[in-house]
Amino acid sequence: MNLKTVKFLLATVLILIGQTVFSQNSPAPLKLVEILLTPDHADWNYRAGENAQVKVTVLKYGVPINEAEVEYSFGQEMMEPEVTRRLKLNDGQGIINIGTSTQPGFRQLKVKAKHNGVAYDGQVKLAFSPEKIEATTALPADFNEFWKQNLEEITNVALSPVVEHLPTHSTNTVDVFLVTIQINAKGQRLFGYLCKPKKAGKYPVLFSPPGAGVKPFAPNTSFADQGFISFTTEIHGISPVLDATAYRSISSAFGDYWLNNLHSRDTYYYKKVYLGCVRAIDYLCSLPEFDGENVAVTGGSQGGALAIVTAALHPQVKCLVSFYPALSDINGYLQNRAGGWPHMLNPSNGKVNNRPENLLTIGYYDVVNFARQIKVPGFYSWGYNDNTCPPTSVYAAVNSVKAPKTLSITPISGHWRFEETNRESLSWIKKQLKLVETRSE
Repeated sequence: MNLKTVKFLLATVLILIGQTVFSQNSPAPLKLVEILLTPDHADWNYRAGENAQVKVTVLKYGVPINEAEVEYSFGQEMMEPEVTRRLKLNDGQGIINIGTSTQPGFRQLKVKAKHNGVAYDGQVKLAFSPEKIEATTALPADFNEFWKQNLEEITNVALSPVVEHLPTHSTNTVDVFLVTIQINAKGQRLFGYLCKPKKAGKYPVLFSPPGAGVKPFAPNTSFADQGFISFTTEIHGISPVLDATAYRSISSAFGDYWLNNLHSRDTYYYKKVYLGCVRAIDYLCSLPEFDGENVAVTGGSQGGALAIVTAALHPQVKCLVSFYPALSDINGYLQNRAGGWPHMLNPSNGKVNNRPENLLTIGYYDVVNFARQIKVPGFYSWGYNDNTCPPTSVYAAVNSVKAPKTLSITPISGHWRFEETNRESLSWIKKQLKLVETRSE
């Protein structure tokens, strides 16, 4: 056996050992002890004024634990609990009556259990006439004029795209490009990954704005594989190809960007973000491979908010998908109920941010007020167990939409969604755009 063969075999063994060690140290996909919370209404929905009960089951290895004891609290969603008590379960099971809400909204039950010194927890949020939840955020009298003026200011600004092909990220069927475009006359720019089917033809375009944070991300070729030209962007003017270490440094420097210049509607951080989304659609529609007709936008959390904003501001968008939109009904906390991410007016943050000038700015950027402008069909999806974008705030936004809407609600989910919902949303987009197969010349 020659030296080259020995080195190869040694390298192979080391790789296998590494994989074995990694698999041995992978986190468990389940908790050793589970708290199962089962509402007495299968859809988790109740009429305002109707009592709700939840069965609590503490399981180990899928079997109820005898003589388990839990501590529980309940009250209005995201607010201080109204009741905190302990309950000893019979054969690992018990019933908790969490009362009712006389107003449309959500009640939240939190349960904690200890087993062998380890704490476990669970929660469930139940809806009371959620279709009647109304937004607390008022529409400024000159809201449309404000955004019309800002859109007019960027109309004649050249996109000046810089496009770089990325062979290492491309596939056999999709070409991937790093793209940067100009947002406004100040020279601020937006970065993103453009993914195009390699097969020659005319294609619908799809814009995918990002969730919150300052972080790197990879190209997503899945939409292009489904016959779309897609553009997935960041919002901060930072190249997504920077490594994670660089992004951590940048993120620390940025801080809470959603508070940047909150005192002024003209210089607030999200102004360039919202206008950047409009420019992203402009860029997609300028591509020679665009079919000239079909434009969709989809996103979740901050991206779900930006999907609504983009559809409201850009006349070429034909449909939108918004998962658990952030920045919705931010003022909710001022009315003693859950407000939307980033919770800048909750009881803690409100001590600093609840100022007249800030509240004035919020009116021009709250997603509720863009939802009121939507004229195209939308697919909206969220869960009830979401503490990041609470369902009260999401309902406030979606209930404000007067255009046709399809709701896909999975009560059990938190700030995430099932793959089945992703497939449902993509199928919905294709149906709206009347796409059966990719059209080619």
